Amino acid sequence: MPTVSVGRDRLFASLGKTYTQEEFEDLCFRFGIELDDVTTEKAIIRKEKHLEEEEADEDEEVIYKIEVPANRYDLLCLEGIAQALRIFDGKQEIPTYKVANISRESMIKMHVKPETSSIRPYVVCAVLRGITFDEGSYNSFIDLQDKLHQNICRRRTLVAIGTHDLDTLHHPFTYEALPPSNINFVPLKQVKNFRADELMEFYKSDLKLKKFLHIIENSPVYPVIYDRNRTVLSLPPIINGAHSAITLKTKNVFIECTATDLTKAKIVLNTVVTTFSEYCKKKFEIEPVEVIYSDGKSNIYPELSVYNMEVSLSYITGAIGVPLEAEKVTSLLNRMQLHAQKPVSGDNTTINVSVPPTRSDVLHPCDVMEDVAIAYGYNNVKDIAIAKGYNISKGRAVSLKPLRLEEFSHLIRLEMAMCGFTEVLSFILCSLSDNFAMLNHEDDGSTAVIIENPRSSENETARTSLMSGILKTVGQNKAHPKPIKIFEVGDIVLLDETKDVGATNRRQLAALYCGATAGYEIIHGLVERIMQVIGLVPPDDSTTYYLKPSDEPEFLRGTQASIIYKGKQIGTSGIVHPEVLSKFDIPDPCSYFELNVQCFL
Repeated sequence: MPTVSVGRDRLFASLGKTYTQEEFEDLCFRFGIELDDVTTEKAIIRKEKHLEEEEADEDEEVIYKIEVPANRYDLLCLEGIAQALRIFDGKQEIPTYKVANISRESMIKMHVKPETSSIRPYVVCAVLRGITFDEGSYNSFIDLQDKLHQNICRRRTLVAIGTHDLDTLHHPFTYEALPPSNINFVPLKQVKNFRADELMEFYKSDLKLKKFLHIIENSPVYPVIYDRNRTVLSLPPIINGAHSAITLKTKNVFIECTATDLTKAKIVLNTVVTTFSEYCKKKFEIEPVEVIYSDGKSNIYPELSVYNMEVSLSYITGAIGVPLEAEKVTSLLNRMQLHAQKPVSGDNTTINVSVPPTRSDVLHPCDVMEDVAIAYGYNNVKDIAIAKGYNISKGRAVSLKPLRLEEFSHLIRLEMAMCGFTEVLSFILCSLSDNFAMLNHEDDGSTAVIIENPRSSENETARTSLMSGILKTVGQNKAHPKPIKIFEVGDIVLLDETKDVGATNRRQLAALYCGATAGYEIIHGLVERIMQVIGLVPPDDSTTYYLKPSDEPEFLRGTQASIIYKGKQIGTSGIVHPEVLSKFDIPDPCSYFELNVQCFL
């Protein structure tokens, strides 16, 4: 989940109260977020530069790192967190956001050229009038954009945000798509004029911006936004122009979001304008902009309409497992920034909920129910209620059975434990080297799911075998008394063109024996025991299972076998190759088997 760094003193000032760390942790827990870490700005810099830790100065600003839900875009900055906590504590009413009442003729216009449809077809805009920044709110305004870019905007591929000092520009604006050689401007934080194609080469050495170049660099046209005087506002999704850069003195901010996904663009725009409209002269009021397309159609943004939803009281109380009156439920929802009230008719079985534009995460009655549960407090829900299953479609507590695969996996775990093996859990993400080279395999490009822009080399791919994780576990526990007998029941991920997502999960069972001798007879016996409890022994014909010699590079030749079930290979077993053991720094011989348990269902 996203982690938001905020200055403690500024946060407490915004909350109107000073808390001890324990008190603030408790407040976060009750609201459904978490104080993840307490540090200082200098400590963060030292950590990034891998410098030795020093004692913190008393003058250093304390930084709170707060973990928030991934779909709560309104909590991605200090302003959003502070407002939510104030409302939760009853110190502030839920704001009512409104669009400034100006005529269509007076609105700022954004004209969209048809060529943009080939690269980034959508744009939404708004204006924050009479805004006042200080250093803290200015930095928070920039940080929110970065957080949104990393989160809902999917690193600018879906949405890119541009913010500009409106007083330096002349509207109406135009959103165009032109050949890169036809676009010239001075980019943000530069003094030299660049052609767009030159700019692409220039930013290939920029640690931050080079990650976004691939989005448009191979396109014959680049998206660009101009004002009436042909001044470039931005080259989305790469960089804004220096001419309209916002500063602490900026009073009127023009916001444009170009996108390939219109719904997400509207969410992003709403998040930015609602969060920072509290700094405007007219609080919580946003000036609209008309976006006009070449076919004559036009839309006015932002869309700050409230979404109304009727939710059954029995649905809420049945799901949580706690009997609550309608008045209590409405009170709890108001604490979570959802306007709620009983119907005027006096009907006590339905709650009317108005979802504000800040709560784009509320899509279904189950989201409303979750907010009631958070505000009520999960610790206040009795164990007897938690123990019941819940059928969402029926809106009542029922007894639910586990999935067959999970039930089957649990039985296999019990059997493996009774055979004297200890269960381990390894990560489903690993490096390409661990998944292939370390096991004497080559990546053929047709089996493994590759992670785009991985956070580290340890998260490059989803594992296609449990073997590397188990061998890593043994390598990290070489000093453990021998023999080591471990197993894992877990998922691997394989490319699969028949699935709508292009990949499929498969449940595997793997076990390893490590001792003074390889102990292949133990692993072989373990395979037979598992087959026996499944009901597939004796292995005397193709209707059950049988073994046949195999030639896998991770095992020693002549001491390995394929496990065949109904004519298909479902697993392998053998003595692990010394080269593989050496790569994982394992000095003792090992035997290993892995098989697909999903095929037995």
